[in-house]
Amino acid sequence: MYVQLRDTAQELAGILWREHTVYRERGGGVVIRGEHVRRWISLAPTGGKDRALLRAGRILDGGTTAPARSEVVVDLSAGTAELATICRRLLADVAAGADTAPGPSRAGRPKEKAGKREKPGRAARAVRPGRRPRRERHTSAGSWFVLLCVVAVLGAWLYSLFGGYGY
Repeated sequence: MYVQLRDTAQELAGILWREHTVYRERGGGVVIRGEHVRRWISLAPTGGKDRALLRAGRILDGGTTAPARSEVVVDLSAGTAELATICRRLLADVAAGADTAPGPSRAGRPKEKAGKREKPGRAARAVRPGRRPRRERHTSAGSWFVLLCVVAVLGAWLYSLFGGYGY
């Protein structure tokens, strides 16, 4: 099955992109990477004869691959032109998904205070529905209770050691 997938992937890569890399993935499938278009296509065996799982996704900054955005089971006995058409449709879906992906926006965020700056490298937390965001870090009642229990246990241990008359 791997030989058939590799041959099919080589043919598809030649039709879809002039610049491409074809390699084997861990699961026994074949990946076609188009670095110049920042997209990838994967052909993986499905267990059925002449059938493969065709997946498509984006290539992120740094060269890592994002998870597949679209996938379909195809019949490998179909012609290469038909498979290329399916691949183009999947790549168009991936491109449409990448264009409509929401980016960071300032809408709905409160203005920053002059004295309080966010630490670099910290990601903003998502606001949970039904809860107001914390304004500053504080010690909760549960933390005080745990601290009080630790002090009580430490006090009881010290009393058992030095609390007697003839220690």
